[in-house]
Amino acid sequence: MAAPECDVITSHSNIPDALYPGTEASLSSLDDQEIFLEGAATRCKEQGVSLTTIRRLVLGLLYRHPSGLKAYDLLALVRQERSNATPPTVYRALDFLTGQGLAHKIGRGNVFVACRHASHRLPGLFLLCPSCGGISELYADAALQALLQALESSGHRLDSPEVEISAVCPACVALASP
Repeated sequence: MAAPECDVITSHSNIPDALYPGTEASLSSLDDQEIFLEGAATRCKEQGVSLTTIRRLVLGLLYRHPSGLKAYDLLALVRQERSNATPPTVYRALDFLTGQGLAHKIGRGNVFVACRHASHRLPGLFLLCPSCGGISELYADAALQALLQALESSGHRLDSPEVEISAVCPACVALASP
């Protein structure tokens, strides 16, 4: 039996082609971020909403911190560029970004991460490494479909659009191997 196809996006991955076709793996991280933000702005425009300056700043900061940021850490970073930023400003931006599927809230660490996937037909599946704190988003539709069917069969339903699983990342597995 063949293993199900899946795609893992981690802090070490390039932007997936499914998100922004035509990207090149050789782009610098700033180029990657700009392409990511332009794609997000286009997605917002298509939905009839706007990726305002503050929303773009917050999303860019989340993109640069793939292991996630807590809201108050994010506020401190935003204040480096906009000294008058207040907690409600950041929380409104985060509410917008999560509502548009541009960011996810990872409950276990109470952190926010940028979504590096164009859209979700299914909940996001996040792998949280207990060793290094890294966060990876796993795209495994068959696994998520099976999980959703099992939940439905048992009378349960997901309480969040994110599913979090503790799983040691490949880098930490390699470090632990003799």
